[in-house]
Amino acid sequence: MSVAIDAFAPADDLGPAKVLHLNVPGAGLRAVVVVDNLAAGPSIGGIRMAPDVTLSECARLARAMTLKNAAAGLAHGGGKAVIFADPKMATPQKENLIRAFACGIRNLDDYIPGPDMGTDEVCMAWIKDEIGRVAGLPRELGGIPIDEIGATGWGLSHAVEVAAPYCGFALDGARVAVQGFGAVGGHAAQFLAKKGAILVAASDSKGTVADDNGLDLERLTALKQEGRSVVDYPKGRKFDRDGIIGVECDIWIPAARPDVVRDDNVAQLKTKLVAQGANIPLTPGAEKYLHERGIISLPDFIANAGGVICAAMEYRGASEAAALAAVADKLRANIGEVLAESKNRKILPREAAMNLALRRVKKAMSLRRWGLV
Repeated sequence: MSVAIDAFAPADDLGPAKVLHLNVPGAGLRAVVVVDNLAAGPSIGGIRMAPDVTLSECARLARAMTLKNAAAGLAHGGGKAVIFADPKMATPQKENLIRAFACGIRNLDDYIPGPDMGTDEVCMAWIKDEIGRVAGLPRELGGIPIDEIGATGWGLSHAVEVAAPYCGFALDGARVAVQGFGAVGGHAAQFLAKKGAILVAASDSKGTVADDNGLDLERLTALKQEGRSVVDYPKGRKFDRDGIIGVECDIWIPAARPDVVRDDNVAQLKTKLVAQGANIPLTPGAEKYLHERGIISLPDFIANAGGVICAAMEYRGASEAAALAAVADKLRANIGEVLAESKNRKILPREAAMNLALRRVKKAMSLRRWGLV
C-alpha cells in the first residue's frame, strides 16, 4: 500500500515532545505516533485507523488530548497514534497489523495507547499481549470496556445536561440529532433518552435517517450491531450522510470525523446546542459563526473526555463504578466552569476551555526541569 504522509508537525511551547514514524513493510504497517506533552505524566491517547489519516491530523488530535487530559485533571500528557489502513480489513490481517504496531512502540514508554476510531477493546488486548502497556481493555482482561459501557457518551450526556439551561431548553422533550451513530453517538443518544430527550435524526457513513416523531433507539442500535446502516431503518426520511447537518433539533452531536462542520456548511445547522462527541469536528470559523448567533458549542476536549478519564482510571486499577462517577463529576464541573466564564466574559466556550486547560498544563510544565518532559 502506498500512502502519502505529510512530514511536518508544527511545534510550539507545548509540544510535540516526540514524533515517531513506523514503517514495517513485512507487516504492511505505516503509522505515526505523536507524543505532544509530558509535563503532567506519560501521554495517553487512542489509536486511530483509517486509510486517509495524516500526520497533521495526528498532531492536532494529540494536542487535543493534551488539553483534554489537563482539563480533566489527569496525571497524563496528550498523545495520539494513526495507522494508515482500512479498519474493516479481515480480522487476522488487522491483528497482525496491530501487533506489529505494538512491537513498534514497545520502547516508547511515555505513550499509553487506547482505542479510538477504527480500533477497539480487542485491539487493545492484542497490544496488551505484546507489550503490556495499554488502556481500554476488555472486561475479561480486567479492563473497563469504554465502548461497551459508553463512557464517552455518558460524559456527553452530563455535559449536555449542564449546558441545557444556558441554551434555554429542558432535556425532557429536547430533540437530538447524532452525526456518527456509533460507540460515542449511539450511547450519548441512549443516555439522553433516559433523561427524556428524543432522537430525531442519526447518520453514519452510508447516509442519514430522520423522523420528527422520534426514532426507535432500540431498533436503530440493533441495526448497527448487525453491521447495517441507519438508512436500513424502515421508517423516516432518508438523506445522504451530510444531510443531517440541516436537520432541525435542539442538540446536535458530531461523533465521527474531524472538520465535518466548516465555514462553508455551518449555516445549515438548525440547533441550539452542539455537543462535540468527536475530536476537532468543527473548524474555528464554524465555532465563531455559532457563537455570534447565540448557539453554544461545547468544545471537544471538555465534552468528550469521558473515554480518556475512564481509560486513565482503568490504567490505575479503579473500578467501573468509580470511573463512571469520576466522569460525571469532572464533566459537570468543567462544563459549568467553561460556560460560566464564556457567559461572564463574552468569549467563545473554546476560549474559556483553553484558558482552563492551559492554566493546568503550564502549571505542570513549571514544575518540570525542561517544561515538556
